[in-house]
Amino acid sequence: MNLILVLGSAAVVASFGALWWALSGPRVARTPLDLTTGVRPPIDDVRTITLRGGAGDHAIEPFMVRLGLLGRHYTPQSMSAALERRLLLAGTPRGWTLERVLAAKLLLGCTGAVLGIFRFVIEPSGLSVVLAVGLVTLGYFAPDLVLRHRAEQRQELVKRTLADTIDQLTVAVQAGLGLDAALARVSRRTKGPLGDELARVGQDIRAGMARSTALTAMAERVQLPELRQVVLALAQAERLGVPVAKTLTVQAHELRVKRRQHAEEQAMKLPVKILFPTVLCILPALFIVVLGPAALNIYDNLVKG
Repeated sequence: MNLILVLGSAAVVASFGALWWALSGPRVARTPLDLTTGVRPPIDDVRTITLRGGAGDHAIEPFMVRLGLLGRHYTPQSMSAALERRLLLAGTPRGWTLERVLAAKLLLGCTGAVLGIFRFVIEPSGLSVVLAVGLVTLGYFAPDLVLRHRAEQRQELVKRTLADTIDQLTVAVQAGLGLDAALARVSRRTKGPLGDELARVGQDIRAGMARSTALTAMAERVQLPELRQVVLALAQAERLGVPVAKTLTVQAHELRVKRRQHAEEQAMKLPVKILFPTVLCILPALFIVVLGPAALNIYDNLVKG
């Protein structure tokens, strides 16, 4: 039994290391390029280039690639499409490719299965079977939960900065800039995911995409109702010939009203959220402090009497 426990512990530690490698993305070069030392001679020997990599490049990385390709081959097309969409909503984090996420799902699922089997071997029971199924399910869907959390965080950041960004666009357009130039200027001054999305819109426009199409693609990537409303208003203003500055002013005002209403809604939810900690944590301690001495006095009087 001790050997089984040791092997199981080693498998768990190794799985977490492989998971970190799968989701960590490309690594920084060990020796940065120094432009002051002159141009380095090219290396024509492919074998030399291959041998310069570490053990992870020769063993772990090919294993993760093959595992990801295997998972993509046996994963239904609908699930792969949903996972790609979730990656897009999360902002496509660096190194989080579809193959790496599928490899992580398989690796964590297998780790849960191994732990469940060890548990069943040590203590055969119905609870061990249920625990094994729960571990496999949790390990397989853990990357989905992480991606969903990151997507929600990204949407919340976009929602917080959207009104201020629209104000900046309004000021830039009223100052005489065109909408494309205003988008480029605001994207350089806006930090966070919304600034990255605006920069991508500018790149799409410079690549030849229509402005309305680029803005619609941004709304599809973010999946935020407020941003979609702004994009539709800009498209309608461009189609009907309405001044863009006036449209942006109206949209900024509506966004601020919605943000204030959202803050008031969250404030109204606070009493309900505080109710359960108050009942479960504060009231019992208060009852002990207030009623404890009285109960002890009553007990002493009854015993002595």
